[in-house]
Amino acid sequence: MSGRAAIELPSATGELRSYVPRSEPVVHALGGELRSRVVYSAAHVVADPWRSAAGEPAAIDWGATLAFRRHLWSQGLGVAEAMDTAQRGMGLDWAAAAELIRRSSAEARATGGRIACGVGTDQLVAPARTLTEVTAAYEEQLAVVEESGSQAVLMASRALAALARTPDDYVEVYGHLLRQSAEPVVLHWLGPMFDPELAGYWGSEDLDAATETFLDVIAAHPDKVDGIKVSLLDARREVELRRRLPKGVRCYTGDDFNYPELIEGDEQGFSHALLGIFDPLAPLAAAAVRTLDTGDAAGFRALLDPTVELSRHLFGAPTRYYKTGVVFLAWLAGHQSHFTMVGGLQSARSLPHLARAYELADGLGLFPDPALAEARMRQLLVIHGVAA
Repeated sequence: MSGRAAIELPSATGELRSYVPRSEPVVHALGGELRSRVVYSAAHVVADPWRSAAGEPAAIDWGATLAFRRHLWSQGLGVAEAMDTAQRGMGLDWAAAAELIRRSSAEARATGGRIACGVGTDQLVAPARTLTEVTAAYEEQLAVVEESGSQAVLMASRALAALARTPDDYVEVYGHLLRQSAEPVVLHWLGPMFDPELAGYWGSEDLDAATETFLDVIAAHPDKVDGIKVSLLDARREVELRRRLPKGVRCYTGDDFNYPELIEGDEQGFSHALLGIFDPLAPLAAAAVRTLDTGDAAGFRALLDPTVELSRHLFGAPTRYYKTGVVFLAWLAGHQSHFTMVGGLQSARSLPHLARAYELADGLGLFPDPALAEARMRQLLVIHGVAA
């Protein structure tokens, strides 16, 4: 880093601190399919900067969005499509999500990439009145995913959370969907830190009671459940849950705070991964899992453990706004030409938050062109009146 001019970054206390950006990227070799773990990156969408605004329907730059998915596949990662990272329920409506699913699924077939797509109920713009309406909404989206040839991820439903009164309501809806699904699906439990409207999911605010209902659904249909994706940011609970899964049902960690230890696992098992943080970490994350493929758990942790500080920063409260940091880093990395998000969500994080994200990501060597990232960071500072 010697010889580089320092950049003055704003802190949350209102002071400036000097940071000297790195001059060279960290390059990780490309490889084939990951062997020891199934790993998905939940991918963001690239907004059309000319047509995106708060309160407007999602306008997507399809070329840049699909190019980013090819980037993920080139690393050996799978793509988890049209999920939380893609701003489902926070700017991306069902019409845009359905088109995203179709386009990305076709791209996956053309490139041989692994893909799984989110199935929800977000086309219900008015509150559902019955469980039948919720089930029908799920069915409509499940049909789109299955027709696209992709695996389905049954996401947690705000409509179901608002309407359900007992655990049996969840058992009824999920049981119906699993019985009719053509192929095994991934069940997604998203905690209220990601979406406050999902509080009390599976019929109880008591997570122990909710876990029992969740396991009852899986136990009743083990042949229709490929795995579960758990996003509760509670490593202990995830480990206890995965140890109780029926044989053959995978646990995909969605814990963006504790993923290295959960993916490494222990003598009783491990978690696979479906993570939003693997969007900005793709090359490094793939290199880490390839290291684990060789049996080198220490080398895996040496690569991945230093990324946790960045992930915990991006996913800090309010956690649902982590997408802003993900897209910001994609802009700095050169994966898109602008820092604009559907729904105007680029304004959801403060300048000091973004500055710290830049500093941490640069320190990890995440930017293919550190000079470009630095120049764009300086542009943002000028826009905010921090530098001239």
